[in-house]
Formats: sequence, structure tokens, C-alpha cells
Amino acid sequence: MKKHNFSAGPCILPPNVLQEAADAVRELDNSGLSLIEISHRSKPFVAVMDEARALVKELLNVPEGYEVLFLQGGASLGFLTAAYNFHKQGETAAYVNTGTWSKKAIKEAKLLGDVDVIASSESSNFDHIPSFGAINHPSLHITTNNTIFGTQFKSMPSLGEGQVLMADMSSDIFSQELNIADFDLIYAGAQKNMGPAGTVMYIVKTESLGKTGRAIPSYLDLAVHIDKDSMFNTPPVFAVYTSMLTLRWLKNLGGVAEIQKHNEAKAKLMYSEIDRNPLFEGFAQAESRSNMNATFKLSNDELAAKFDEMWNAAGINGLKGHRSIGGYRASMYNALPLESVQVLVDVMKEFERTHG
Repeated sequence: MKKHNFSAGPCILPPNVLQEAADAVRELDNSGLSLIEISHRSKPFVAVMDEARALVKELLNVPEGYEVLFLQGGASLGFLTAAYNFHKQGETAAYVNTGTWSKKAIKEAKLLGDVDVIASSESSNFDHIPSFGAINHPSLHITTNNTIFGTQFKSMPSLGEGQVLMADMSSDIFSQELNIADFDLIYAGAQKNMGPAGTVMYIVKTESLGKTGRAIPSYLDLAVHIDKDSMFNTPPVFAVYTSMLTLRWLKNLGGVAEIQKHNEAKAKLMYSEIDRNPLFEGFAQAESRSNMNATFKLSNDELAAKFDEMWNAAGINGLKGHRSIGGYRASMYNALPLESVQVLVDVMKEFERTHG
């Protein structure tokens, strides 16, 4: 039976990417050697790293003055890395608290200085993106998509000259078009829309670095990694290679503008059924709903066992919601086809017919 993978992460990958990655683990490009046993400084892998970085720049229209890195540690290390490189000593950094990952970023930033949480939706269990006015701080950090609660920024903050905008885009990078020039730092774990867990992608405005007034440990210093072309230490070769394959797939599909259309169609289909079907209720407020993670619950929890049986029988995987809110979560990352969303919607319709 075909599986329909709605897992929140690690996520679904395109079938051809999985096959090419598996082939490379056995033997990379007829070299007689596995991808995971060649030197990271060999010409074949340097070419992989160069192509991966170039594809990021091409697909996101990254302007001059920015560099792309593939490092380790995921966004969890990125929280601290962002603060080390952009949180100036003696100044207060602004953060928006939109959920679990924002709270973790705030916790790390407080290790280095004062933090002002200028807006938060915690009082309503993070069911929306909170509004905020003009930013009067030198820097602002946001989490653009919130996998656990199913909320997403629908427009990006606009800052003034000299202000720094940082964004954790781990769960919606490459899902929609962006103006990279609005940001000084974007970082994103690969395991949602790019590849397997193990690498995190950074897009860095180079002229914004080196202005914090503090000494930065070498591994956390983005300037060090830029100088070494992401090769300061042995990179996660499999994660970078598979990310490169996924970015190739995205380019061949038509790029970010094309995948945005697919993602909007999937989200429309999913949310239309949640709103139409009286047996289900959406969690996130409508104006903040994520195109990547649709969160919802049953109107009657006593029917949970019956609904669980139906979606499992249909080959659906990874639908259970996070323990923070319960219910269900349909993660619809780039590689999830519309057909899988239709299977879930059909199950919901049948559930209404038999239990409504």
C-alpha cells in the first residue's frame, strides 16, 4: 500500500531524490567509492557543496553581498549562532514569541544579553501570529513558520536602515517566494523542505557580520565558515548531497514560484475540508494558518479511535498532533503531492458520512 507521509520532520522527500541518494551511498558517480567514504575535500564532494550553495542562490534569487553555508547543529544551534553573530553587546534584541521554537531561540539569546519579547501569542497557546508595530531595537528575530501550532507569518516585518532582521525558516524555506534583501540572516534546518536531518542552511549578509563587539567561538563564527566555504570542519556529506538533489528537483519542477502554487493548492484543499466538516475544528486562527502544517482536532474526542483506524487503514502516516496541543497535524511540505492531501480529505469525508 502506498504511504502518505504527513510527518512533521524528518519529512517526505521526492522519490527520485531518495533513489539517487541511495545510489550515491553505494557508489558516487561511478567512482568506485561511496559518497559517505570519500574525502570532503575531494573534487567530487567540493563540487557537491558548490552546487548546493549555487542552487540556493539561484532558487531564492539571493543578491550580491550574501553567502550561503551548509553547517551542522540544526536550527537548535542556529538559535545561539544567530545571537552570537548579530546580538550586539550592550544592546537589547527584539524577539517575537510564536511558539516552542521561538521560545528556544529567546532562551539562547538571553545568554548573550538583554532580550525584549515585543509580541507573543502565548496567552492563547500560540494560535496566531501576534501583531506588533515599529521596531525600536537594533535587531529582530522571528520564526516564520511554527510546526507545532500550525501558524505562519503571511508578511515579513519591514525594518529601517541599519536594523538587522533574522529569521528561522526551518519549516517553510523554499515553500514560497522571498525578498532575501529584507534579511540579514536566514537559517533553516534541512529536514522539512530540503533533505534529511543533519545540516542547516544559512544565508548571511556579509556586511552585517563582525559588529557585535564580542569574541565569538570559532565554530559559531559565521565569518569563519564563510572564509572556509562551509569546510571549516568535516561537513555532513550525506545531508548536503541529498539537499543538493532536492534543490535540483525543485529547480526542474519550475522553482519556488511553481512550488508555491502547489503548496497553496494543498493548503486550500486541507483547510476547506476542516472548515466544512462539522466533525473537525481547526486550531490556528484563519489569518495565521500555515501552508506547511495544518493543525486540527475532532469535535468529539470520543471518536478518536475510530478516526485513527480509518486514516491508518488508508496508508496515512505521521498525522498525530504534537503533545502541546493534541489532535492532528497534516504537514504538507514541498514533496508531499496533492494526491496525498486528497486521500486524507476523502477519509475525513467518509468519517463524516459514517459517524456524523
